[in-house]
Amino acid sequence: MTPADLLPPSLGPRRTFALVAGVERYDISHRWNLRGPARDALRFAHWLTGPAQVPPGNVRLLLSPLDAPESLDWSQSPAMAELRTAHWPATEENVKSALLDELPQCDGDLLWIFWAGHGYLGPRQELILPCADARPGQIRHLNLDSALRWWRTDLVKQRRFPLQAALVDSCRVDAPRDTRWNFGTTDYGGGSSVPGRRQFRLYASREGEAAQNDAERGAGRFTEALLGELGQRSVRESVTGLPGAARSIHRTFQERRERGEGWQLPQFVVDRDWDACSFLGLPGEDPFGAPTCRAARLDQRAWDGLGELFEGRELPRCAYEAYVWAFKVAGCAAPVGVGLPCDSLLDVVQDLDERQGGRGGMPLAVPFVRFLAERAAAGDAAWAARLRAWVGATRERLALPALPPPPPPPRRAVVHVRLETPPGGEPGFLARMWLRGERAEHIWESQGERLRLEGVREELVRQLALLGAEPHGIVDRIEFHVPYELLDADFDQWPVPRGRAGKHRALGLLYQVVVCCPEERADTRAEWHASWRWLCARGGRHPDAVRVVRDAEVTDALGMELAAGPAPACVLAHTTAAPDAGLLEAVLEAGVPVAVWRRGGGVPAPALLDLLAPAGADGRPDPGALDVLALPARVREVRRAAAGAGAGPVRAHQAPAGADQLVLLWDDPDDVPGLRSLA
Repeated sequence: MTPADLLPPSLGPRRTFALVAGVERYDISHRWNLRGPARDALRFAHWLTGPAQVPPGNVRLLLSPLDAPESLDWSQSPAMAELRTAHWPATEENVKSALLDELPQCDGDLLWIFWAGHGYLGPRQELILPCADARPGQIRHLNLDSALRWWRTDLVKQRRFPLQAALVDSCRVDAPRDTRWNFGTTDYGGGSSVPGRRQFRLYASREGEAAQNDAERGAGRFTEALLGELGQRSVRESVTGLPGAARSIHRTFQERRERGEGWQLPQFVVDRDWDACSFLGLPGEDPFGAPTCRAARLDQRAWDGLGELFEGRELPRCAYEAYVWAFKVAGCAAPVGVGLPCDSLLDVVQDLDERQGGRGGMPLAVPFVRFLAERAAAGDAAWAARLRAWVGATRERLALPALPPPPPPPRRAVVHVRLETPPGGEPGFLARMWLRGERAEHIWESQGERLRLEGVREELVRQLALLGAEPHGIVDRIEFHVPYELLDADFDQWPVPRGRAGKHRALGLLYQVVVCCPEERADTRAEWHASWRWLCARGGRHPDAVRVVRDAEVTDALGMELAAGPAPACVLAHTTAAPDAGLLEAVLEAGVPVAVWRRGGGVPAPALLDLLAPAGADGRPDPGALDVLALPARVREVRRAAAGAGAGPVRAHQAPAGADQLVLLWDDPDDVPGLRSLA
């Protein structure tokens, strides 16, 4: 409970004011619409004007419901009847007018801000709350962090509103970086900070997490829990009890997570109690009074050993998998952020050691190293043995429990087909094929004979038939290593015999088919490798990993622009021109390892991002959720869906005709067998 002497003596219903907003309908797209926020806002307004007895004239109610406002439950009280006639749409103009013009002129002790709707994190991690009039060209919004900074300054008269509480039922995921969505920048400025003005912030989700909505009931889970805690409390009781209510809500959601009801259930962030101290306790201390079991920390001998083991080592491509598995095996939730926290092995272990581990006492660093040891065994047996020895010695010295074995890597066989132009420029191509499973195996070569592409296709079909009878595992990908002029060739359309009666299927329907061009990477090898390592360290997903390029951006400077950093690692061509009209040169010049385009040029309908990226919480394709490392499988899914759409009745989930003409450039620098010339 908050000590009573921290509250103004005059605090009561008549000196309490509120901004209450619920946004369900957005002008930007019907995909943004969601059901529940308007109902949540009305229920909070009902508590304010009911048990809390706040005069309805002190409440600024902004609603943009999916249905007509008359269809909402106004609870037939005189106060709610007054709000029914006084509420306004939740547009940016109305929000700013209420929050930055009207309410600061009121003489009050307590300001409530309640918002339900979509929420995003901007570039500086500020909370952006889109308004109902958000449009693609200008996503009008409330920058809540900037507004709260403004409310702490002397632009609000110094003796007014010493207490301010912001309660937000929204997601806190990264704002889309796609150039189609213009969030712009919003900063309301402010004057000098006023000492003694205190703010309490309570959010429905942590940074990077989505807040869950009960679609059937049309209510946010966070709002349900919040209103359950507020109950019949008065204004003073709600203020003094708000930290305790926050602890109770936190406990409820935490227990759900511990029961295994879902890793993605919402957790919220609490900023500060009214006395400006964190009421969740010190590190290592349970905020709810129960003793917390903490894992052991690495001792000096463990750190000395890791210093020797990791010296000069780059992050292996399995580092992100090892990082996530460490949290899973220790019995605790992985961090919300995207990818690894650092760019070196020692720094990653430092991050894990500072987080400690779960209730079983296992330091997170130990399963991380164990995972690295298992994956390193195939390529560097000596290093793997040293890693295993470190894990064994550390477990014995710190008396740690046993570890389950890490999951094996997915068993996959890849056929590499390399085509090379003869040195004399004669027609045809020199060819060689490898099978890459647990190891690389040479399976066929043209032996200096020049073949046309039809001859290469016939030999590939023969080799695939032979491999189908051998214990090589399932071949699921075919990678064509080709000269630049063949990057747009239709390898995925090559007919392959299938079944009886001479039936044929396109190669790209049966296998993941990609093209590679490692010979063009000689001048940008450092950028190429750095971009791929960056992508692997983030598990294939990151808001900056994917760049959609349009016609106007394909200039002589595009290559240098793409090469400015390791991101983007994937380019999606939203261009009408053929890829050899500048786009591919820019991709190769920049060292970007992955690109997707429509064969011959032309924009697929829908656009590539809509075809390939999963929809986010708002129903729109989310570039940050696109798993670039899974693109070969995803492109095959699109090709299969397009083939299904052409063969029968079109269904909503199928890709349109033309989506089977996608080309995927896939240059994995760790998987390039046989760079020696075939000549």
